[in-house]
Amino acid sequence: MSEDQKIFVPSHPLPAARTGLLTDFDPGTRTLEAGFQIAPQFRPLPVDVVFEKDVAVELRDGVTIHVDVFRPVGVEKVPVIVAWSPYGKGQGTSASVIGVFGLVGLDNSVVSGLEKFEAPDPAYWCAQGYAVCNPDIRGVVDSEGDSVLWDRQEGRDCYDLIEWLAEQSWCSGKVGMSGTSYLAVSQWFTAAEQPPHLAAINPWEGVSDVYRDLVMRGGMPDTGFAQQLQDGSFFGKNKKEDILAEAARYPLMNELWENKIPAFDRITVPAYIVASYSNTLHTAGTFRAWRRIASEEKWLRIHNGQEWPDYYDEANVEDLRRFFDRYLKDENNSWETTPRVRYSVLDLEGGDQVGVPADAFPPKDVVSTKFYLDARSRTLTTDVPAGESKAGYDVAANPNAVSFLTRFDQETVMVGYPKAHLWVEAEGADDMDLFVLVQKLDAYGTPLQAFTVPNQSAMAHDFTDHGATILRYKGSDGRLRASARHLDETLTTDDVPAHSFDRVQKLSPGEIVEIEIDLFPIGLAFHPGEQLRFIISSRNLLGTLMPAIREYVGANTGKHVIHTGGQHASYLQLPIQDLERSGSARRTDGPR
Repeated sequence: MSEDQKIFVPSHPLPAARTGLLTDFDPGTRTLEAGFQIAPQFRPLPVDVVFEKDVAVELRDGVTIHVDVFRPVGVEKVPVIVAWSPYGKGQGTSASVIGVFGLVGLDNSVVSGLEKFEAPDPAYWCAQGYAVCNPDIRGVVDSEGDSVLWDRQEGRDCYDLIEWLAEQSWCSGKVGMSGTSYLAVSQWFTAAEQPPHLAAINPWEGVSDVYRDLVMRGGMPDTGFAQQLQDGSFFGKNKKEDILAEAARYPLMNELWENKIPAFDRITVPAYIVASYSNTLHTAGTFRAWRRIASEEKWLRIHNGQEWPDYYDEANVEDLRRFFDRYLKDENNSWETTPRVRYSVLDLEGGDQVGVPADAFPPKDVVSTKFYLDARSRTLTTDVPAGESKAGYDVAANPNAVSFLTRFDQETVMVGYPKAHLWVEAEGADDMDLFVLVQKLDAYGTPLQAFTVPNQSAMAHDFTDHGATILRYKGSDGRLRASARHLDETLTTDDVPAHSFDRVQKLSPGEIVEIEIDLFPIGLAFHPGEQLRFIISSRNLLGTLMPAIREYVGANTGKHVIHTGGQHASYLQLPIQDLERSGSARRTDGPR
């Protein structure tokens, strides 16, 4: 059983940097009057708000957690939005959260400081007739029990909280969930438990498979962010799950990891999902969940930036309110006419398209097109090279990469899922960690990139030259350990390969093997004369997703050989839009 496979270590109290003005345990109910400001840099409350602090809620197994509730003053019953995460419910005014806002270039005045990190702001939602519930989840701060990390246990716990909230005298009986990152992941797990009073969810970028997205992407033990998450978030009085030890002990897919994948087919509530192309932690998981959840009423919006500025953007908050007004207040506001998909097309030169409507993702006018690698000319071509050839690199040399180019002579737009289908060989080794990247070049061969956040300072450049990928977009990347190449036939599609990660298939000397690598979804425009570069390397081409995270180094020795043409026709498959069919439907909401 997966419960027997879990490993726990002692937790620790909140450090000073994670402590906010409302962290201290102080049960009771008070009213915060309109104009109340928790600290000078934060937004004042626009209305009177009832603040119930450290309310005890007992879960089904007898564990007691504590929640803060912010709700409008008055006798009218209101729906409530839950923000489920291990980030302390009083951390909105902590030095760490203030610092994160500074990192991305957000002014703290856009929020009241009463919100949890990455969560809905009570200042806005109470003024719109909603309550907000901020829990300290199992094992966190003053709540009892041992904490777990992204697990079906969290779904059961949040189920119990939702049903408790629905019974409160001030609650209308309708409960929703919202938030980014961890708060998005917890929504998949909770919705899969089908609590009767959960009426709608709003996952705003988050992983949906702990093994594939967090600890073993591509079959590689890249646990730098998992360590930051484990060490820097689960503060409490008891024990916390040691996912690093679990990843080391169980490197293959097993029941432990299966229970850290939500039961997508049981998620049936209305869902407004927000994604981006650029978050190297969240992108794959958000799109996976979008594809696989069973909800008939589901919407996807793909923005062109980073999730925190996007989440607190005034227009986006209003858009979310329309969704919640429809499903938490039963207002007939024509939300259902909202396009099921609104996507972005990046051009990395200041002319992004956003809010492009579609019925599906990829849009129906997209054709998956094979661009074949030619090792002799180092080009990509839509025709299979007649003769076989190969290109390679010594993993210890500089360069330890090979790349292939193609130039577009007309406007070309890619929207959807790229993948790489490669024939590879390891010389002097029985395995290989491969990293791939689709990069846009201008007409002169200069790589194009774009910041995803308002902060474009000198320090932001320093952070993002190598690493801090969530702050700066450099292209669509993928990775795979060759011995993990076995495909899960039930999940793999022609556009998106999915690996089973349940076996190790080492390479024999001289053996040429066929592998498929999924790359992150893409929305990218190429103007006439611009080029696409496809890179294959033994090193992580992008670096870490955030500053100060330990970077994974590929487990490589010897030489990597890429075979092309003839019987070993390696190719890059790209989602090319038929612009003649789609031209009239596209619109631009302005540059980034």
